[in-house]
Amino acid sequence: MHPDVVVMGAGIIGAACAQALKARGLGVLVVDRHGPASGTSSAGEGNVLVSDKEPGPELDLARRSRELWPELAGDAEWEEKGGLVVATTPEATGPLRAFAARQRAAGVDACEITPEEALAHEPHLNPAVTAAVHYLEDAQLNPVKATRTLLRGIEVRRTEVSTTDGRSVTTADGVISCGAVVNATGPWARNFGVNVLPRRGVVLVTTPIPGRIRHKVYDADYVGAVASGDADLQTSGVVESTPAGTVLIGSSRQRKGFDDTIETEVLTALARRAIAMFPMLAEVPVMRAYGGFRPYAPDHLPIIGEDPRTPGLWHATGHEGAGVGLAPATGRLLAQLLIGEEPLVDPRPFRVDRPEVMV
Repeated sequence: MHPDVVVMGAGIIGAACAQALKARGLGVLVVDRHGPASGTSSAGEGNVLVSDKEPGPELDLARRSRELWPELAGDAEWEEKGGLVVATTPEATGPLRAFAARQRAAGVDACEITPEEALAHEPHLNPAVTAAVHYLEDAQLNPVKATRTLLRGIEVRRTEVSTTDGRSVTTADGVISCGAVVNATGPWARNFGVNVLPRRGVVLVTTPIPGRIRHKVYDADYVGAVASGDADLQTSGVVESTPAGTVLIGSSRQRKGFDDTIETEVLTALARRAIAMFPMLAEVPVMRAYGGFRPYAPDHLPIIGEDPRTPGLWHATGHEGAGVGLAPATGRLLAQLLIGEEPLVDPRPFRVDRPEVMV
C-alpha cells in the first residue's frame, strides 16, 4: 500500500510532522539518507526557548510548542531548568530590559532580577553582571532522543530523494507514490523549491563539572545574533550544563555554505565569551567541539504550509536554530493544515509564497 504522506527528513521537524500526521490517522513513511537525527538535530543543544524571541508569530509558535513538549518528550531528558539572560556591560542593560518588557506585554514570564539575585541563581556567574532576566519557561532536552521518541511506531527508510512532484518521491531505490509529501530537509530544503540556506554553528563541550551551572545562561547579545542576517561570523555567550555534567558552550553563526571546517577563530571566540560570563570556566578543559548547519530563512520565520506551485508538496523548514523548540507546534500546524483542522496559530506568517522564501 502507498503511504498517505511521505516525510522527507528524519530530523526533529520531520519527526514532529510525522508524529502529528500519524496521530490524526494518516499512514506515514519517513525517508532520510542517513536515518533519524543524523543531521542538524544531532548538532544542537536541545533548547526549548521563549527567551530569545521578539513578540510575533515565531514567539506564538514557540509558546504553543512549550505547552506541547512535556507530554511528547518521553525519555528525552526533559529539563525545565529555566533561562537566565544577563548583561555584562552598562550599554547592554537598557536593551535587555526593554526586550523583556516587550515579552512580558506578550504574556511571557520574563522576570527582571537584580545582579545579586542573578548571582544567587548562578553563584559562579561573573559578579560584573549589570542586569538579568529570569525566564522560568525555558527548558532543554536531548534532541536525538526526542527525535527518536517522536518517530516511535513510524517507518523510517534510509534512502536519498532526488525529486518530488507532490504525489510521489523519486529515491535511490525507486519511486514511492503517496497522497502528499512534506519537505522537512532542514538546510537542504532549497533542493525542493524554498529559499533556505545553511547557517553554520559550533558548540564546545567541556569535561563534566556537575552542579556548577544550573540554568541556560546567555548574554544579551544572543538575541541580536539570532535576528541578524549577516553572513560573517557572529558569536554570543551561551552556557548550559547537560544531565551528564558536561557544559555546552555556544553560540556561533556563520553563512559559508556547507563548509564544515571547525576554525580556531570560532573556538577562541566562543571560549572568551563563555569565560566572560563564568570566569571559572577558564580552568575547565574542553573535550571536543562539534558543528552543524541551521536552516536559515532570510526573513527569520519558519516555512510551514503547502507549496502553491506544486499541489501536494508541503514544507516544514527554515527554523534556523530554533527547530527543537518549535518542532511540536510546527508538526501539529502542518498536520492541521493538511487535513483541514482549525490551526493552533495563525498560519499566514509562515506561508510558502512569501517573496523572501520563494525560489
